[in-house]
Amino acid sequence: MRLFLLTSLTMIAFAANSVLTRMAVDGGHIDPSSFAIIRVLGGVVLLCAIMTLKGDKPQLLQRGRLAGAISLAAYMAGFSLAYLTLDAGLGALILFGVVQISMFAHAAMTGAHPNSRQLLGAGIAFLGLLLALWPGPGGQSDVIGAAFMIVAGLGWAVYTISGRGAANPLAATTANFILCLPIVTMALVGFAAQTTAIGWGLAILCGGVTSGLGYALWYSVLPQLPQNLAPVVQLSVPVIALIGGAILLGEPVTMIVAIAAVMVICGIALAITSRSVQGGRS
Repeated sequence: MRLFLLTSLTMIAFAANSVLTRMAVDGGHIDPSSFAIIRVLGGVVLLCAIMTLKGDKPQLLQRGRLAGAISLAAYMAGFSLAYLTLDAGLGALILFGVVQISMFAHAAMTGAHPNSRQLLGAGIAFLGLLLALWPGPGGQSDVIGAAFMIVAGLGWAVYTISGRGAANPLAATTANFILCLPIVTMALVGFAAQTTAIGWGLAILCGGVTSGLGYALWYSVLPQLPQNLAPVVQLSVPVIALIGGAILLGEPVTMIVAIAAVMVICGIALAITSRSVQGGRS
């Protein structure tokens, strides 16, 4: 139950990133590039403050730290630049589709082969996302935007995989954010245009709380999740974001979206229960 609650809280934090970004960028409070830079900066400030209060130090020189920092920067930069041209629904579908495929491929290559129920559950969940997030008649896609979102998905997959063995999740996340800041700044500073006080506030909230603390929590629950389940659980994030958007931003939730949400939840449940079935047979 504790693992379920922590995982759920992490997924809510991930979904909140989308809601906060849409609120800031779509509301005209800040441009996407400035939002990404300030988002990382907010994470650095809050995480370093917490580390200082705990009397701990970021693990800047740990093995694999560079991979974590670069993959986090790729996610931040790719995510922001993709939404300059890409439809939000298609972007989310590409992002989580790439994450799921990448992590399942990594699990298969490292010996944790997904069983038939996990594959079926992932397939049902992915079809639910396809139903919920595929652009309507007015949607437009962009090749460059799609490429940026693929980079973001690969970055998040690598970030997740590299953080699975973190002994100190908070210290590892803090180090990743510190090393990520100059990378993402150099990548996006040329695209920065405008900011407002509201934009700064939303970016800092997104970076410090839902990203920084959310990612630290994700690093802490990852070792307790089977490799094949981590990507499937993340498929719930777009559905949670849709619900949050409806409540906080007034975005409509249609019958199709409701059906898609049920498909995602059922797919995740099918994949998760497959572990207990295997345990009963062994």
